[in-house]
Amino acid sequence: MQLNLLSKIKSPADIKKFSIEELIELSNEIRMHTIKVISEIGGHLAPTLGVVELTVAIHKVFDTPDDKIVWDVGHQGYAHKLLTGRFDSFSSIRKLGGLSGFLKRSESEYDAFGAGHASTSISAATGIAEARKRTGKNYRVVSIIGDGSMTGGLAFEALNNAGHLRTPMLVILNDNEMSISPNVGALNTYLTKIVTNPLYNKIRDEIWKISGKIPFGKSTARTFLHRIEDSLKALLVPGMLFEDLGFRYIGPIDGHNLNDLVPTLERLKDLKSPVFLHIKTKKGKGMVSVNSENGEYQDDAVKFHAVKPNQKDNTKSIKLDPFQVPIFQDVFGSLVCEIARNREDTVCITAAMREGTGLVPYAKEFSKRYYDVGIAEGHAVTFAAGLSTEGVRPIVAIYSTFLQRAFDHIIHDVTIQHLPVVFCLDRSGIAGEDGPTHHGALDIAYLKCIQDMIVAAPMNGNELRHLLYTGLDYNNGPFAIRYPKASSVKFDKNGQAELLPIGSWEVLRRGSKVLILAVGPQVYDALDAAEILIHDGIECEVVNCRFIKPMDNAYLKSIIGRFDQVITIEEGVRSGGFGEGVAAWLLINGYKNKINIISLPDKFVEHGSRNELLDQCSINKQGIVDIVKNKEISTNMNI
Repeated sequence: MQLNLLSKIKSPADIKKFSIEELIELSNEIRMHTIKVISEIGGHLAPTLGVVELTVAIHKVFDTPDDKIVWDVGHQGYAHKLLTGRFDSFSSIRKLGGLSGFLKRSESEYDAFGAGHASTSISAATGIAEARKRTGKNYRVVSIIGDGSMTGGLAFEALNNAGHLRTPMLVILNDNEMSISPNVGALNTYLTKIVTNPLYNKIRDEIWKISGKIPFGKSTARTFLHRIEDSLKALLVPGMLFEDLGFRYIGPIDGHNLNDLVPTLERLKDLKSPVFLHIKTKKGKGMVSVNSENGEYQDDAVKFHAVKPNQKDNTKSIKLDPFQVPIFQDVFGSLVCEIARNREDTVCITAAMREGTGLVPYAKEFSKRYYDVGIAEGHAVTFAAGLSTEGVRPIVAIYSTFLQRAFDHIIHDVTIQHLPVVFCLDRSGIAGEDGPTHHGALDIAYLKCIQDMIVAAPMNGNELRHLLYTGLDYNNGPFAIRYPKASSVKFDKNGQAELLPIGSWEVLRRGSKVLILAVGPQVYDALDAAEILIHDGIECEVVNCRFIKPMDNAYLKSIIGRFDQVITIEEGVRSGGFGEGVAAWLLINGYKNKINIISLPDKFVEHGSRNELLDQCSINKQGIVDIVKNKEISTNMNI
C-alpha cells in the first residue's frame, strides 16, 4: 500500500486541514503500515490498531504538544508515534538504541507522560491539569484509558479525586472489552449495560433540544428538565457511576467512525468541567488470521496483542539445547496443572496475564480454581491472603515488574500474618524489548528486605518443579520464586518433585582459588566460565544458589579460608541484591580476600534483545572470565 499521506506527515500540524475523507485514508495507511512493520520486527500490535481513528481525531482536534495527551498502557501509542515525527524511525521500535515500545518523555515532546504499567493516565492527567491551574498556563488535558486499564483500582482513585477537584479535563475510555485476555469483572458488565442502553442518550438530547426552544423561563425549565435527566440516568443507565463521581458522561460512540469522533471532540475540548467520553473500539481491527479448523479468516485480538518478528533470531542466551526446551512460563503452566491434579487445595491467581504467565492450560482444565482479577495486582495479593486464611493454597503468578505495585500488600496482608502464599515472578531480570518498565530488576531487592520472606530462583525447569512443591510444603509464610523470560534449559515433563531444604545451595563443580556463586540460569554462565578458565590453570568452584533468602550460611562459613576470590552473579540490581548480601555476610564473618559482584547497573537498562542487554551488562560467562583475569567490566564492584 502506498503511503501517500502518512509518509509526508512530520507533525500533527500537517493534518489540521485534512477533510474527514483524508483522515479516513490516513487511518487506513497507519493501520496497514503498522501491521506491515510490526509483523516484521515484532511488538505490540492489536492494542494500537484499535485506536488508530481515535489517535488521528485527537491530533486533528487538539493542539499538541501544547495540549497534553496522556496515554494509558503505552503500547496503544504506535499510531501516536507515527503522527508525531517518528515515521522514519518507526522500524527501530523496541530495538537496541531505537524507539521505545511505550510512551517516553525523553523520546518526544509529544509524549506528555511515560506509560508502561496500566491504569496511570487519569492520575497523571489530573496532576497535569492541576499544574495548569497553578502555573497560569492555558492548555487542554486529555487522558486515554483502555485496553483493560479500567480494571485497575488506581483509575478509580484518580476519578474520585478528579471529580472532586472539578478540574477541566477529558477522560476517554477506549472500551475494547480486552486487556490481553478478555476483560473480567463487574466493571466490564457495567460498561456493557451502558452500551446496551442508548435510549438514555437519545432522550437526554431531545430534552435539551426542547429546553432550548422555550422562549422564556429557560433557567427554571432547564432546572426542572435536569431533574428529569437524573431520573432517566437511574432508570436507563444503572448507577451512572462516572457522573456520580463528578464527570459529565458522554457516549458510548463508535471509536472507528471519524464522522462521529471529530465533531464530538470539537464539542467537548473546551468544556469547563471534567468530561468522560466512552468510545467503543475493536482491538486488533484490521488484523486477521486463518482458522486452522475451517480455513476461514477470523479476528484474534489475543493472538495479535503482541507478535514475534518474522525473521529468525539466531542468538540464544543459553546454549544447552534451547530449541528443544520450553521457556520458563510454559514450564510453570505445565507444573501448576500437574500440582492441581494432585492437590485440590491449590488455586492460581493472576492479574490480567493469563497468556503471559503460561496459565492458559490451567484456566481451561481448572476453570473453577483459576482467578483473573484484572489489572489489580494489589487486590490479587490481598485476595490470595484471604484465601490462605481458610486453608486454600494460592499460587500467585504476576510479572516481577508488576508485583512491585503490590509491595505493601505483600508486607501488610501476607507476610506480617505469616500466610503461606506462593508468589511466582515471571520476567524476573531482563525482559528484553519492552525495556525498563518491564525489566524485573528489583524483585530480589524488594523481596529480600521483607522479614520472613523466602526468595528462591531455579536454574532450570526441573528445579522450578522442586521449588514449587517445596513452596507449597512450606506452611510458615510466603515463598517467592523468580525466573526469567528465557529458556528453562532442562525440563522433564514426567520428572519427580524433590522437596529441597530451605536455604540449601548445591555445589555443581568443585574447585579451588575462585568461587562463583550464581543465581538462576546464570549458573550455566558460571559453568561455561569455569570451563574456559581451567585452560589457564584456574580451578573454579561453582554453586547453584537456588535460595537467595535465606542463604546457605553453613556453606558460606565453610569457604572463608578456602578461596582467594568470590564472584557472585545475578540478574538483578546490585543495591540490596544477592551479591551485597553475600559480601556483607562474608565480611562480617572474617573473610579477608577479594569479592566481586556481577549484577545489573545502578541505572535503568534500556530496551533491546535479552542477549544484547545481558552482554551490555556483562552478566554472562565473559563477564566472569574478565573479572578473574583482572579485566574491568562496567557493572563490576570490587570489595
